[in-house]
Amino acid sequence: MADFNSVVVLGRLARDPELRYVGSGAPVCSFSVATNHNYTKSDGQKAKSVTFVDVTAWRRLAEICNQFLKKGRQVLVTGVL
Repeated sequence: MADFNSVVVLGRLARDPELRYVGSGAPVCSFSVATNHNYTKSDGQKAKSVTFVDVTAWRRLAEICNQFLKKGRQVLVTGVL
């Protein structure tokens, strides 16, 4: 059986992206995406949980992320673990 490794996350940026450069000169952008989950508890009360997903983008995509993404902006991220 073939392996499958794919992730899709839709949420809002929890903080501004951080751009840095590694030793080889390649740009790397790191940011965090917050996703909300609304649900009803067994006692009938409404509840909300938040999951934070750390994302790392490399090379030209890193520069684009740093240029256009800001805290609070909605983003759809696809990638691999």
